[in-house]
Amino acid sequence: MNKIHARHRVPHALLRATPVAAAAAAAVLCSSLAQAQTAAPAAEPAVSATITVTGIRRGIESAINVKKNADSIVEAISAEDIGKLPDNSIAESIARLPGLSAQRVAGRAQVISVRGLSPDFATTLLNGRELVSTGDNRGVEFDQYPSELLSGVTIYKTPDAGLVGQGLSGTIDMQTVRPLNFSSRTIAVGGRFERNSLGAIADAKATGNRFTVSYIDQFANRTVGVVLGFAHLETPILEHQTGLYEPWEAAGGGRPGLGASTFQTGGVKALARSGVTKRDGFMGVIQWKPSKDWSSTLDVYSSKFSSENTQHNFEINLGNYNGGFSPGLNWTGTTVNSNNTLTAGTANNVYPLVRGLYNKRDDTINAVGWNNVFKVADVTLNADVSYSKAKRDEVLFENNLQLGRAKNTNEDFGTGTPVLDNLRVNYGTGGFFSLSGTQNYSSAAAVTLQNSIYGAGYAKAPKVDDELTGFKLVATFRAPAATPLFTDIDLGLNYADREKKKRQPEGAQNMTIKGSLQAIAGDLQHAAVDLGFAGAGIIPAWDVAGASARYTTYALSETESFLIAKAWQVKEKITTAFVKANIDTDLGGMSLRGNVGLQFQRVDQSSQANYFDGTAAAGNQVKPVDDGKTYTDVLPSLNLALALGGDQTLRFGAARQVARPRVDQLRAAIDFGIDSATGKPGASGGNAKLDPWRADAFDISYEKYFGTRAYLSAAAFYKNLKSYIYTQANPYDFSRFVAGYVPTGGNPAALTTGTLTAPYNGSGGKLSGLEFTVSLPLNQLMPALSGFGVIASTSITNSNIKIDLSKDNEGNLGSLGTVNIGLPGLSKNVTNVTVYYENGGFEARISQRRRSDFIGEIGDFAASRKLRYVVGENITDMQVGYNFNEGQFKGLGLLLQVNNISDSANKTYSGTKDRPLEYIKWGRSMLVGANYKF
Repeated sequence: MNKIHARHRVPHALLRATPVAAAAAAAVLCSSLAQAQTAAPAAEPAVSATITVTGIRRGIESAINVKKNADSIVEAISAEDIGKLPDNSIAESIARLPGLSAQRVAGRAQVISVRGLSPDFATTLLNGRELVSTGDNRGVEFDQYPSELLSGVTIYKTPDAGLVGQGLSGTIDMQTVRPLNFSSRTIAVGGRFERNSLGAIADAKATGNRFTVSYIDQFANRTVGVVLGFAHLETPILEHQTGLYEPWEAAGGGRPGLGASTFQTGGVKALARSGVTKRDGFMGVIQWKPSKDWSSTLDVYSSKFSSENTQHNFEINLGNYNGGFSPGLNWTGTTVNSNNTLTAGTANNVYPLVRGLYNKRDDTINAVGWNNVFKVADVTLNADVSYSKAKRDEVLFENNLQLGRAKNTNEDFGTGTPVLDNLRVNYGTGGFFSLSGTQNYSSAAAVTLQNSIYGAGYAKAPKVDDELTGFKLVATFRAPAATPLFTDIDLGLNYADREKKKRQPEGAQNMTIKGSLQAIAGDLQHAAVDLGFAGAGIIPAWDVAGASARYTTYALSETESFLIAKAWQVKEKITTAFVKANIDTDLGGMSLRGNVGLQFQRVDQSSQANYFDGTAAAGNQVKPVDDGKTYTDVLPSLNLALALGGDQTLRFGAARQVARPRVDQLRAAIDFGIDSATGKPGASGGNAKLDPWRADAFDISYEKYFGTRAYLSAAAFYKNLKSYIYTQANPYDFSRFVAGYVPTGGNPAALTTGTLTAPYNGSGGKLSGLEFTVSLPLNQLMPALSGFGVIASTSITNSNIKIDLSKDNEGNLGSLGTVNIGLPGLSKNVTNVTVYYENGGFEARISQRRRSDFIGEIGDFAASRKLRYVVGENITDMQVGYNFNEGQFKGLGLLLQVNNISDSANKTYSGTKDRPLEYIKWGRSMLVGANYKF
């Protein structure tokens, strides 16, 4: 399947097509095409001239060729030309493939779900080698990989024994260019200017830019090839958000005017985020082929990614706390629905807070691999060594400005004068809150930091290091004559050594001047922020990092008792041996190809972390925890592709698959304590003894090709998950922790057995789905439609896997009590449609990707990973361009892009849609630019 980024207007009915309708449309197109083929067989003309395919069709046909010739069931993206995948990152391109979907972060497609499973179930490779990640876990953040530096992507939906590092849902292999595959020197440059529809916010611009250059050449009689590529991205971070505090919970009688069992949020917020993301990517390849029996390739990838942004928040606490002010909060005119949820009402006596939250993140990824292929007699040896390292350095600052204070002392809050005497909320209509008249809070007198009940703020500095060294050796030799079914056999050994570390020092920020207001200097003030989109008025904005440095003191620590468990490291040593027999034979006059094999995977996993011992002498209270296990998996696999004639292929795949646990789930860190009233020990943390997810998978696919110009396919898959990993609160023997432990102000442990909330292995469930795809140039149906084409796919996925949150006290999905939720990352319906036109150098494409509601894993206020219900998305992009194919401008291409045309919002909720959490818009982006190849 090709990249799906067509940019041409299509009827609204097509854009709004449901998955079933899209499947029906695909069936109609396929039926018409089949009839056309029957009525007038397409005999290929006998020509001696070489026909060069360019532009959109080149990318489509290259991707179809990959899919057609693969032994496994795969999807593919192929660049129509070097540097011409159009998306900001490879994530947008991947998300348009059948059975795949993306989850947006800060407006960018960042993580990929394959076949309805969480991104953690897929493994990502670069040139066949597993990648490290700057995130807390294994999931690759695809927005760190420029699409311009990649020649293609292959997604393996069924594994084979020789595919090392395979995922349970799929394996995503990104590929860079091989210079000796090009016939001559090629130089390509490109640039684009970007503007976001939200406009400038505070100090952030609404504009950005992209630039790329690639150089490919061959030397020494085409025995040496070189590729150098560089891609720069600078794009604005702009966001409008209205939202609610989490979790939704019963009022409990502590909020006047609300019933004790009425579910209500703890507060409301409106915010505008402003900032910039910058990314510089470099790719280099040296390929040497001194003879037909030896080929050596060295490839290097390096990326520097930085993101700096500030949230300008207007917040109102609606909980029992209410900022500690008097008179206190009181609800009037409330309405409650049948789900016991507050849907509307007026909150009287509220005290707004303006909060500035600053985040700066710097990521680096470096990867190098050296591959050598030797042929000795009838044996081919493939030796590959690789090393990659990812590093993340992040800093977060928080400043608070309390509005409506009557007293300025540090601790005496006294009686305040409410800035707002009433706040009208209306959740039932999908809204969040509204104020009676726009107000301006940005006067000079209000632009002051205050050492209020919230403190001046808080600071964090998370750090992640991920390092992976790998070695692979494969020998391929002819199969014995006694086994005519097999052509050759692969024997291989792979070793991977990975170590990932996380540190998160934190500390409170304190005002340097106590007991008084501290006006922010003019050089630190930014333009006021208009939150009119949420009805929240105009608020002040300031340089949070600069104010933190000038007006606050803070010390970052890892040794505070509540911080110790946030630091950990995980080590994995995985040895994989495999044997794979490749099939190429005839079966009843039909060609049969594929492979059958076994993979033996030996895993040695361990984790080192700490816990806090309150009984030890000062300076010796941090105690180590070291835990882990070893285990072996045997993974059989079978892939068969039967050529039925008429360019039809029937595929079948069966395999035992595994997915390694999330890295943070394997941490040995434990946050331990004793209930001061009962003496019962308890803790939360990770589990270094986890087994992986395991599944038995079966796939079948029918594919009909029309050369490399078009194809249609229908596929079904079934996965029986033998195990799953859940966060649960289970009994645990704390003998090694409780000896002599006496918590501050409490009693010693009365018991040695308590409750540990951590990830545990549990029973799995079943996952099944259907996928339909058609890629069709419309002149196959009607010559008058020459140049037009359509690519459409739909996936329907079902799962009976349920996660019981009744024993999960991490606050996932709000205070819902005992509840079973569906599989995180699973959208039942995913549809992608692209219509394109290409003729005489002119190109136009429009593409839409849709996914139904799903449960996402999203970072919360404390940067912890939480489950959230996410409303299904509908993202539409378009592009038009013109390529000069002759004359003095030959090689020049002009383009106009619009991404997220409809400014689709990201909406989340807690449990049921009458309990909203966030409504976020990131705006639409327009890009104009040019490419030039010579």
